[in-house]
Amino acid sequence: MIQSVNRAVEILHCFEEQELLGVTEIAARTQLNKSTAFGLVTTLTETGLLEQDEATGRYRLGLELFRLGCRVNADTRRLVMPALDALTEQLEETVNFVRPEGGDVVYLIKKESPHSMRICTTTGQRLPMYCTAVGKAILARLPDEEREKILRGFTYKPFTDNTIVTEADLRQELLRVQWDGYAVDREELEYGLICVAVPVLDGAKRPVAAISCSGPKVRMTEEKIAEIRSALQVQADKLCGFFY
Repeated sequence: MIQSVNRAVEILHCFEEQELLGVTEIAARTQLNKSTAFGLVTTLTETGLLEQDEATGRYRLGLELFRLGCRVNADTRRLVMPALDALTEQLEETVNFVRPEGGDVVYLIKKESPHSMRICTTTGQRLPMYCTAVGKAILARLPDEEREKILRGFTYKPFTDNTIVTEADLRQELLRVQWDGYAVDREELEYGLICVAVPVLDGAKRPVAAISCSGPKVRMTEEKIAEIRSALQVQADKLCGFFY
């Protein structure tokens, strides 16, 4: 690993939870000395990956990152959107496409329900696997060694009273997901929200993504959950051919 590149990436990751940061704050978060942090921030700014706020002198993520991100997402959207469009039309609820990253899932594409209720997840958001249906769907299908590594790395945080917050409970839940072939989040991330998800597998049967359908508890009856599960699986099977 090239140290300077790794440090630059660490600096970019500092902005995941805060929009504006000064060099001193960046240095503290990355445990770099201030002069090293300043040099890297200057280079990232010159390349457009960061930009400096004129009013405060602090830094934010730059438009070049947005441009590159759109380029990556454009190919994914082209492949995935027909499946999400079909699901939204059939189920009339919000659908998501996510990819795993470590012990998290990253929401790449979201298609809103035609109903007035809106779901708390947003495009680009990162959430831990243990509190989401998409995360559990992916985690249950990972190879044993990789799954064990992720399980050991969780620091559990309750989002609601229903969030799984122990490794033992999560292991029990993953056994059910493995058996059923799909995962359900029953108000584990947000009160009043139920989400159903299935993994998207590559040619080696490895989970490389997941698709989900979320809706308010009042509409998510057991019959509706069964319908959603079947519809998701049909589209997930179609998407498998895109990932190798």
